[in-house]
Amino acid sequence: MSHSSINLQFIVQPGGSLHGSVRVPGDKSISHRSIMLGALAEGTTHVSGFLQGEDCLCTLNAFRSMGVEIEGPSDDGNVTIHGVGLHGLQAPTHDLDMGNSGTSMRLMSGLMSGQAFDIKMTGDASLSKRPMKRVTVPLARMGANIEATATGTPPLLVHGGSKLHGIHYDMPMASAQVKSSLLLAGLYAEGETSVTEPAPTRDHTERMLRGFGYEVKTEGNRISLQGGGKLTATDIDVPSDISSAAFFMVGASIAQGSDLTIEHVGMNPTRTGVIDILRLMGANLDVLNKREVGGEPVADIRVRAVQLKGIQIPESLVPLAIDEFPALFIAAAFAEGQTVLIGAEELRVKESDRIQVMADGLMACGVDAQPTPDGIIINPGNFTGGTIDSHGDHRIAMSFAMAALCAQAPITINDCANVNTSFPGFVALAAKAGVRITAI
Repeated sequence: MSHSSINLQFIVQPGGSLHGSVRVPGDKSISHRSIMLGALAEGTTHVSGFLQGEDCLCTLNAFRSMGVEIEGPSDDGNVTIHGVGLHGLQAPTHDLDMGNSGTSMRLMSGLMSGQAFDIKMTGDASLSKRPMKRVTVPLARMGANIEATATGTPPLLVHGGSKLHGIHYDMPMASAQVKSSLLLAGLYAEGETSVTEPAPTRDHTERMLRGFGYEVKTEGNRISLQGGGKLTATDIDVPSDISSAAFFMVGASIAQGSDLTIEHVGMNPTRTGVIDILRLMGANLDVLNKREVGGEPVADIRVRAVQLKGIQIPESLVPLAIDEFPALFIAAAFAEGQTVLIGAEELRVKESDRIQVMADGLMACGVDAQPTPDGIIINPGNFTGGTIDSHGDHRIAMSFAMAALCAQAPITINDCANVNTSFPGFVALAAKAGVRITAI
C-alpha cells in the first residue's frame, strides 16, 4: 500500500441532508461465500452484484491461485466461476494473503482443513492480531491440523491430508464465522457435522449451500449437514449490504429534512437488527418493494429525518446488528436521552476495538461516551466536530463521515484507506446523496 493511501483523510463539512436514491455495494458476507462455493461446485456459477472491495478480492484471488478459472469482476460486479468440484483445488505456489479479512481467514480455515495439500494464510497487521482459536480449536476436534502463533493469531498453516470426522459442537459464543467454518469443514468430514448456537447469527452459509443443492438441516438453534455430498453450480445475485446501508440510514435519520431511499438492500432476518434498533429509537423507516433474490430477501428502504430517542438496546438484538454499532453510536450521539449498550464484548475484537475507538472519537467531538467492558453509555450533547483516528477501521471512518451532517464544525477522519475493504466508492456516493465530504 503506498504511503499516501495509508494517510488517506476524509474532510467532512458540517450541514447538508440526504436526498434521492442510492444503491450501496453488494453484501460482503454473500460475496465471499459466492466465490468459495462457486469454486467448489460442479459447473459454471454466475454472480452479479459482487462486492469489489479488497476483502472479497482476497478471497477471489486465493481461489484463482488454487487453479480455479474466474472471469471478472466486470465494472458492474459480474463474475463467472468455473467450478472444480469439492476435490479439484490445486496447491498454490505461494501463501494466500487474506488482507484485512477475518471472514476469509476463518471460513477458509474450515475449507482448507479438508484439502490434500498444505496451505499458509497470512493477513495484514490488523488481521494478524485477530483471534483464530475460536475456529482452530473446534476444527482440531474434527481432525484438522492447523498451526497458528503462540497466541492463536495468524499466520495460519493448515496441513493437508488430514482425515476429518464430523463433530457436534456447542458454540460458546454466537459467531457466524465459526459456524460457517465448521460447516464448510463438514463438507469434507465423515458423518454428520452439527453446530448449536447460543443465539441466532447470520445464516448466509446455510442458505447458499442449499442454493448450491447441498442439504443443510436447521432444527431450532442446531444446524447440521452430512459430509461427502456435492455442490452444483447456480446463479447468485448479491443484494446490497445492509451494513453499508446502515450509514445512510443513520445519516438520513439525523440530518434534518432528509428523505432518502436505499435500493435492493439484503433483508436477511439474521441481519436486520439495525432496522429494529433504529425503529426503537423512533426512526421513520419504510420497507418497500419486498422480494426474494437467490434465496435471500431484498427490499428498498425509505428513510426520513426525525428526532431520535435514546434507548437501552435489547441484548437479543446485539448479534443481529454487530457490524452496525459504529453507525448506531452516531445515531445515539444525536438522540434525545441516554443510550446504553450491553452484551457486545465481541466489538472489542473487530478490525479495531470498536467500543474504545468509537468512544474516543465521540469524546474528541465533545460527546459524553463511557466505554464499559461489554458496551457503552452515550449521553448526547454538543457534537462539536474535531479530528478522529479511525485506526484503519472502515466502519469507524464511515460512521463519523455521517456524523458531520449534524456537527457544529468540520470533522477530519484519519487513516481511511480501508474503507475500500467494504465500500468502494463511498466518498462519491455519500457526496451524491448530500454529505459534504472530500478525500485527500
